[in-house]
Amino acid sequence: MVTLVPPHRSHPLADLIEKIQSGGALLPDSPGNVLEVVSILKSYGVVLDAYQRNLTFIAEHQFLVLFPFFKYFNGEVTFSKLLKHWWHDRINYEFAEYCMKAMFWHGAEGLDTYLDSEEFSQRAGAAIRAKLKGNGMMQGLDRLFPEFLPEQVRLLCYYSALGQFWNVMSRMFLNLSDRYDRGEIETIPQVVQHIQDGLVEAAMQPITYAIEIRGECYEIIPESAGLTFLKDTAVPYVEAVFFRSFPFFGTISYNAQAGQISANQADFNYGALFADPLPVGGAGIPPTLLMQDMTHFLPNALRQVYLQELRGEDDLRVKICLSFQKAMFCVTTAAIKGLMPHPIDTTNPEQQQENLAYLEGWMDKLQDSQLLNMQSL
Repeated sequence: MVTLVPPHRSHPLADLIEKIQSGGALLPDSPGNVLEVVSILKSYGVVLDAYQRNLTFIAEHQFLVLFPFFKYFNGEVTFSKLLKHWWHDRINYEFAEYCMKAMFWHGAEGLDTYLDSEEFSQRAGAAIRAKLKGNGMMQGLDRLFPEFLPEQVRLLCYYSALGQFWNVMSRMFLNLSDRYDRGEIETIPQVVQHIQDGLVEAAMQPITYAIEIRGECYEIIPESAGLTFLKDTAVPYVEAVFFRSFPFFGTISYNAQAGQISANQADFNYGALFADPLPVGGAGIPPTLLMQDMTHFLPNALRQVYLQELRGEDDLRVKICLSFQKAMFCVTTAAIKGLMPHPIDTTNPEQQQENLAYLEGWMDKLQDSQLLNMQSL
């Protein structure tokens, strides 16, 4: 048995560090938690698939359409679909854009480096010129504001990159549900291992982006740019959406004089792992859109669990949010283990010390999250 370097007992999350060192997860292992996590990830997988299809449609078919009135229709505009859209009987694609803009604002280092390069400038410029051909008004706009359209192309790159990331994750979560139904998944560590294996398998999958204009293909992000799934989408997504995100309108003041929001972007802690589940369901709270979407695809077993709890379905979105946070702590555990600098069972003392410092760094970031609350649920 490998003897690992124990964490400093003064660390408030020392027990959880030891738990991960011994092969455990941030979420306690119980049959109830396994059912809850697998079921909510099945619902989430269906919703993510819809989100990624729409993000990809916008990136590929709404290129430099400044007023994309029908961007949520995925190219199928019918009167019946329009009525459903007005009645709000549809997937809330706005939440997908919310997550994309969180990534865009907080940034993805590798992707941003490429988007600031001369190569991107030339490729984007060629696509812009092709798109504007014969359009005097747009050409005039481009001459007056030469940075406006390139910035729109940068944004569309994030649409495409997040769509590619979610495409992998949705299939991973749906496959998890299938394995659970076959009896292959029975514990939370097995859930984490499934996600970790999926992340590792897709780690080097290239992130590319190309569009077709008048029958000609324009590569905006070619494979030669070297952008990959894990480093350039998965890790930035965890940082931007799980940790930082944006303060919810109506729950905190954006007034600079109020001083309720840090001026330092790195201090933001409004992400999925930190959010208070109770406001979910209120007007203007973006995750409400995701929770509402997941209500339509809940497995019956999870719905029955909710019905047996206090208030039944009256606080369904809050219950879904709690289940979702449990699942995201499993995803976070998989990311932590997958990115560990050395094998967790290494016998090299220096490597063990580096692993410990790495884990303590993660726990420092998670101290103010909902993590401790998850231990008693």
